[in-house]
Amino acid sequence: MGIAALITWLVTAAGGFVLVGLWAARGGHRAGSGNESRLAPGLVFGHLGLAVVGLVLWIAYLVTDTDGLGWAGFAVLLPVALLGFVMFARWLSSRRTGAAESRFPVPVVLGHGVFGATTLVLALLAAAGVG
Repeated sequence: MGIAALITWLVTAAGGFVLVGLWAARGGHRAGSGNESRLAPGLVFGHLGLAVVGLVLWIAYLVTDTDGLGWAGFAVLLPVALLGFVMFARWLSSRRTGAAESRFPVPVVLGHGVFGATTLVLALLAAAGVG
């Protein structure tokens, strides 16, 4: 279960890097442009940073088999998911604007969310010792 969580986490991360790359390439958060992103840099990079911290904790958990690291990795995923839901809601409302995120590929956004939710469930099950 722990390895499955790692795999889904890495797939989620790949999708996330595509999205943040597109966001940055299209101007990111441009204040005063009239097409400001609804995704504030603190929101984007907070989500990314916490996800990376959680991934490092998860890898350490898999290597050392220390239960506390597994639970810590899962716990970090909770605010990551919350920030992700906030960004998803803001993305939905920006679809008809010229903001940097308005033309994100829908399959990448949905895949990132589905794999992220799957990772959350798998990490919980693995940390709890299921499977």
